This record gives sequence, structure tokens and C-alpha cells, in this order.
Amino acid sequence: MSVPRRPPALLAAPLLVLALLLAGCASDAPPAKAPVGAPGQGAAGPESDAASVRRASPSPEPTPSPAEIPGLGPETLAQVPAEARQVFVVTGEEADSHQAGAVLYSREGPAKSWQPVLGPWPAHNGMEGWTDHHVAGDLRSPTGVWALTDAGGRLPDPGALLPYDEHPRFALDGEGFFGEPLEGSFDYVVAINYNRTAGVSPLDRTRPLGLERGGGIWIHVDHGGPTQGCVSIPEEHMEELLRTLDPAMNPVIVMGDAATLRR
Repeated sequence: MSVPRRPPALLAAPLLVLALLLAGCASDAPPAKAPVGAPGQGAAGPESDAASVRRASPSPEPTPSPAEIPGLGPETLAQVPAEARQVFVVTGEEADSHQAGAVLYSREGPAKSWQPVLGPWPAHNGMEGWTDHHVAGDLRSPTGVWALTDAGGRLPDPGALLPYDEHPRFALDGEGFFGEPLEGSFDYVVAINYNRTAGVSPLDRTRPLGLERGGGIWIHVDHGGPTQGCVSIPEEHMEELLRTLDPAMNPVIVMGDAATLRR
């Protein structure tokens, strides 16, 4: 019996300066380059049915480690506290860019994987981009990982889970770097715990690292342009964020340009 042969087989007017001194958003000193205002993704041949299924089925994607968050490298992930179960990731396009994107990730426990729960959203950061050594007036947002413990704004509490300070001192006017109106930028804010004391209003001006290292770095309502160092997102998303950030989940922000965060 013959065996068949098998064939061969990819900054600003005085009023605005006063507002910034009271509230701050990126620096406690006037920027070196002040704007009119401030703030701030077939083989041929016979084969078995089982082999056909194996060839037709795509290879499964590798299952990510519970510790992994897309876009964050091992050095960055190592800075995220073990107790944090909410991580707001703000990723800048380039080191000198003021355009960014934001996603909130959450997980139920250390053994669980991170899941996106809000976003992706468009965002802005400092006019001059990012820095790993922020100083007052450099117009750059600091890169790093910080806790999110306190919120506030000019408008009434929209249902925030974090402690919320409603205060008229969050009022702001003037124009931003591109002439866009700043009014309403501080209607809602979440304080980023860079050079500040946790557990107090975002308006508190205590600067543990000294005034020269800046302060008043917030997440706030986007005004359509770059900030002095804060992170800004559209107002409707600020409301969503405030209603979702839960102090019981020890939320933190991870922020920086994409290349730095991948380290």
C-alpha cells in the first residue's frame, strides 16, 4: 500500500495673582514666564481536526500580573503603596508636552488584577511638560506617585467620598496661556499630596519641602489649555472622579510623561 506524499507546506493680573496666592495651582511663586492668567492608544495538506482547531485558534494573550497596570514599568509600580486599591494614572504624551490622558484603575485586593473603571479622558498638565524635580514657577508638572486625600471647590459638594471643602476662595478669573478663560477652573479640585500636608483643605499653604519646591498641585476642571503644573480634566469627569475616589481604597495618582512612567 503506497503512502500519499504530503505537499510542502505583524501669570497674571493682580486679581488673579491674589487668587493664586490664596489657592495656588502649580506654584507658590510667580512663574518665570507668566501668562495673562495661571493654572494651571495556509499550510496545504491533510491534517487532523484537532490540529486544524489549534492552527485556527489565535494564541491566548498572556495574563497580566495582578501588580501590572498598562503603561507603568517596574520602577513606577514599585512606588505604588501596597494598600492602594485605586490608581489614577495621568500619562503625558511627551516630556515637554502639556497634553495628557487619564484613566482610573481599581482592584479589590492585592491578589486581584487592576481594572479600568473611569476613562480614558483627555487631560492637560504643565505648560512646559514634566519634571522629576519641580520648583516654584517652572511651569512643569511633577512626576511621581502621591496620595489623594482631600478635595474641595467653589461649587457645592457633588457627592465626593473624600473630605470636601466648599469655599469662595476657590473662585478664579483671568485668562490662561492661550487666552482661554480660567473662570470655573477651581469649581472642583482634588489635592495631589505633593509638598502638602494630608488631611486638610486643598487651600492649606503648608509646604513641608519649602516654598521653593512649589505647591498647590491639584486635579481640577480643565479650561482648555495647559496649567502651571496641575492636572486638569473636563468638568463632568471631575464630578465622576470625586464620586468615585474612595478614602477607604487609599487612592493615589501616578503622573508623568509616558517614557518616564514605563521605567
